[in-house]
Amino acid sequence: MPSTLIIIIVALVLFTTFALLSVIAKMFRKAGPNEAIIVYGFRGPRVIKGGGAIIFPMVENSRQLSLELMSFDVAPQQDLYTKQGVAVTVEAVAQIKVRSDQESILTAAEQFLTKTPDQREGLIRLVMEGHLRGIIGQLTVEQIVKEPEMVAERMRSTCLDDMSKMGLEVISFTIREVRDKNEYITNMGRPDVARIKRDAEIASAEAERDTAIRRAISLREAAVAKSAADQERVIAETASLGKQAEAQRDLDIQKAQYTEQSRRQEAQADKAYEIQTNVMQQQVIAEQVKVQQIEKEAQVKVQEAEILRHEKELISTVLKGSEIEKLRIENIAAAQRSKLTIEAEGRAAAARVEGEAQAAVTRLTGSAEADIIFSKGEAEAKAMNVKAEAYQEWSQAAVVDKLITNMAEIVRAMAEPLSKVDKITIVSTGSDGNIGANKMTGEMTKIAAQVPALFEALSGMKMSDLMANVKEMKPRDKGEGE
Repeated sequence: MPSTLIIIIVALVLFTTFALLSVIAKMFRKAGPNEAIIVYGFRGPRVIKGGGAIIFPMVENSRQLSLELMSFDVAPQQDLYTKQGVAVTVEAVAQIKVRSDQESILTAAEQFLTKTPDQREGLIRLVMEGHLRGIIGQLTVEQIVKEPEMVAERMRSTCLDDMSKMGLEVISFTIREVRDKNEYITNMGRPDVARIKRDAEIASAEAERDTAIRRAISLREAAVAKSAADQERVIAETASLGKQAEAQRDLDIQKAQYTEQSRRQEAQADKAYEIQTNVMQQQVIAEQVKVQQIEKEAQVKVQEAEILRHEKELISTVLKGSEIEKLRIENIAAAQRSKLTIEAEGRAAAARVEGEAQAAVTRLTGSAEADIIFSKGEAEAKAMNVKAEAYQEWSQAAVVDKLITNMAEIVRAMAEPLSKVDKITIVSTGSDGNIGANKMTGEMTKIAAQVPALFEALSGMKMSDLMANVKEMKPRDKGEGE
């Protein structure tokens, strides 16, 4: 029994506690971050923001006020007239909200707490449109179109007092569109468009003009540079061809000189070789003859020894007995000794004769070369003496003879450069008939006619005086010749 009572009492306490907590929970109101709770009753009005409070029923009540941002269009139905008297239609967007301080919340609650959101936005729109009409009447169309931020700033500053009286604030005001029925705004930009278009066309024309001028200058400079380059190229090619011709000419002259010199040296070498070959052949023949003589003398000595041996053999055949044998043995020994001696002497003599022959060949070779040189020098000296005697006897005649004899050589030397010319083209415009090959022969005759003048210029003697002083040559007597 007592335990049952205790259970009942505990159950009643728990029920009472749960019921009390449920009542208290129903009495507790919480405010979200985007709203405010306005509590009014026996304790007076108060604002609960971002928290909660217990509201006693029957003695207190509460209403919610949204603190969220309100966005709506501000677009008056009738046209707005600017300072210029131009009717324009302005569409704008306003962003408005309740201020966050308790006084503004209580003011906004006093103004809009019983109104719906549409009614509240209608009241605010009317106030905004009235202020917008007053601001537009103070501005020109150009200011409205070109300075929308200035219009928005004026709207915020003008609406500040009225919005504060309603517990509101203007977060932003943006003009979305400005238009008119008379195309004033459209025509307003045409002068600038025309000016910009004109400036663009002028700039384009000036750019094209500058481009054409620069292109012409560039083409002229390029043509001048090309002409100068062509002139330099022609000058360089001409100089190069001249140098090539000079080099080819020098090369041909050197080749001709080397060829002439080589032929001259070959001829001299061939002549000297023939002379030396003949001399050596004669010396070899002489030595061969001497060797044959020595060989014949040795053969004679051998034959004499053989004869003596035969004589002794005959004598030995008539001796008797032992004497014969003795003599035979002695004779054989003597003959053998004589034979060996003779053979040794013959070999020694042959070796000596061979050495003497070689020495004689060498000596004769040197003597022959010396005799040739001496004979050549002697002959040249005699020739020089003869020339000297002849020059002493016929001095001017000799000069004339040398001159006439070498005249052909001088003419040949003067005409020798013509032999290096590959091709000769004769251009004759005369009317005297001396053209073609005749003209060339006449020019060669003129060249030969200049030889006496050249001699007179070099020697200082006139050919006429020289020929006049030549003595009359007389033939020598036979006695004088002998």
